[in-house]
Amino acid sequence: SSFDGSVKFVIDGVGAVRVEGATVEVSDAEADCTLTADEDTFRGIMDGDVNPTGAFMSGKLKVDGDMSKAMALNAVLS
Repeated sequence: SSFDGSVKFVIDGVGAVRVEGATVEVSDAEADCTLTADEDTFRGIMDGDVNPTGAFMSGKLKVDGDMSKAMALNAVLS
């Protein structure tokens, strides 16, 4: 699957990674959607050990910007 748009992952205390299409860069540039969490939460999401919706509902994952992009990203990553 592919993701249409841009998303920025802000990892607390580490930095930011921005993804747009096939381009991935270390950058804090604007994006359609910004996801903010600590490193353990992001690792858990990527490993499949943490449910992104559960992380959001519990406050461990913050979403700013276009919520539909976050939901589309969740579908691509699942």
